[in-house]
Amino acid sequence: MEIKMIYLELFWSYLQIGLFSIGGGYAAMPLIQHQVVDIHSWLTMAQFADIVTIAEMTPGPIAVNSATFVGTMIAGLPGAIVATIGCVFPSCVIVTTLAFVYYRFRGMSIMQGILAGLRPAVIAMIASAGINLFFTAVCGTTNLPAAFSDVDIVALVIFLGTFFVLRKWKVNPIKAMAGAGAAGLILFSLF
Repeated sequence: MEIKMIYLELFWSYLQIGLFSIGGGYAAMPLIQHQVVDIHSWLTMAQFADIVTIAEMTPGPIAVNSATFVGTMIAGLPGAIVATIGCVFPSCVIVTTLAFVYYRFRGMSIMQGILAGLRPAVIAMIASAGINLFFTAVCGTTNLPAAFSDVDIVALVIFLGTFFVLRKWKVNPIKAMAGAGAAGLILFSLF
């Protein structure tokens, strides 16, 4: 009975993530964090940051990749399948319904107003995810008073260097991530 319960929890958690993550994978990160770290404690914040990093580096949407990885960690291959189905099911239903509605009512101005109203919420969710990941990587916590007392200087230098390279020379992000990974390997082995 307990094994079936974990599958149900995985499915329900990722169904909610799939249902409420408007704006794609980056907008889903706060929702994923809330489900897997805060509510169920399946992962620590450090493990969550690792999962997000791996999910971002592998092909496919971040939310689906994280569902697969978390499902595998919690309940093996069946857990990965259940979590992934839970994550994509709402999108399939919603996109099919919205495609029908949009095709039928695309000329109405209210449709354009709805789409314009969603943009600020998506930007805020992406910013929230980025800020949480930054504080986790550089400070080890998202608790702001404690975060500033324990800054990892090496991680901060790697972040700032990578950010500078991306902004100054418009390097391919994959090359920047590979360079940051190599710098991290070298710097963290030295210090």
